[in-house]
Amino acid sequence: MSMSIGRRGAVALGAAAVVLAGCASDPEGGARTPPPLPTATTGGGSPAPGTTAAAPGRPRTLATGLRTPWAIAFLPDGNALVTERDTARLLRVTPQGRVTPVGEVPGVRPGGEGGLMGVAVSPSYDRDRYVYLYFTAADDNRVVRFRYDGRSLGEPRPIVTGIPKGSNHNGGRIAFGPDRLLYVATGEVYRTELAQDRGSLGGKILRVTPDGRPAPGNPFSSPVWSYGHRNVQGLAWDERRRLYAAEFGQDRFDEINLIERGRNYGWPRVEGVQAGGGDRYTDPLLTWTTDEASPSGLAYADGSLWAAGLRGKRLWQVPVGPDGRAGRPIAHYEGEYGRLRAVVRAPDGALWLTTSNHDGRGTPAEEDDRILVIPLG
Repeated sequence: MSMSIGRRGAVALGAAAVVLAGCASDPEGGARTPPPLPTATTGGGSPAPGTTAAAPGRPRTLATGLRTPWAIAFLPDGNALVTERDTARLLRVTPQGRVTPVGEVPGVRPGGEGGLMGVAVSPSYDRDRYVYLYFTAADDNRVVRFRYDGRSLGEPRPIVTGIPKGSNHNGGRIAFGPDRLLYVATGEVYRTELAQDRGSLGGKILRVTPDGRPAPGNPFSSPVWSYGHRNVQGLAWDERRRLYAAEFGQDRFDEINLIERGRNYGWPRVEGVQAGGGDRYTDPLLTWTTDEASPSGLAYADGSLWAAGLRGKRLWQVPVGPDGRAGRPIAHYEGEYGRLRAVVRAPDGALWLTTSNHDGRGTPAEEDDRILVIPLG
């Protein structure tokens, strides 16, 4: 299952380090187009020069019987907090696979692609005990902060409200970056004009302080960090603090983007690489056809980006070299586990991966939904 290459092809993956060095003087929202790389492969293949692509091990099942597990975040003790989108339950899962309900999160209104989605643990959790959740409420999508003492959630405090909600394209991924600030991925809820409206929180990546204020250094004196997104559901940083995001396309191309301050990623005016070049929009680093990916979760581990595919029903590995140059994407476990939603790196270096076969678009197996553990190295 290959992808075409070239200026308007399905793979356009470039040297991120060169990009970063070359765009310091670009205007906010300016674009750059990375050079093309070889096609993807479902079996192995050779990486680009300067990259490595060690194959992951065979997955083992850690937990079963879940209902649309949407996100995973690890506590300092190595246990994980896992959200279930449609039940609004927050679960605690040990590395041995014991699942304990923490509770049903108040205020969640599941429906369509909305519900209880992202979870993040404060980088200062040992001191403040804060846990952050992104969910669909009665009138909006929002980020809420709780204290979690290891047994139950305290009173919720909304810290980011007014994110547009809809039946689909609610975004939902949240994560703390290396700068200890909270990044929030949102969707344009099928109101495509919101993605280009810098006054809207829809179709954006937001960057806020732990109490929800616009972070210092944001480009527009607002929570907005980047814009022109359709529906971002994956965020990951490499060891050089570069931020990548996975984004759903419409009919042609899903994307991985290198996210930079103030950039305009083109939606709805561009899907994939912009035709004819130009300097108005920022092209993706990587695109797939929509039946190969529909990338949701995104992780970085062992020199590669790992993207969980929903419609694609596979885990994509994208090797990234020390200079940021990316190699040929490699597909793993194609069709073995159905729709794949969240992928995160665990404290021990393995990947945790969730299935999403109870999300209304999959065909659940007897053990679904599951958390899988994939050894690396």
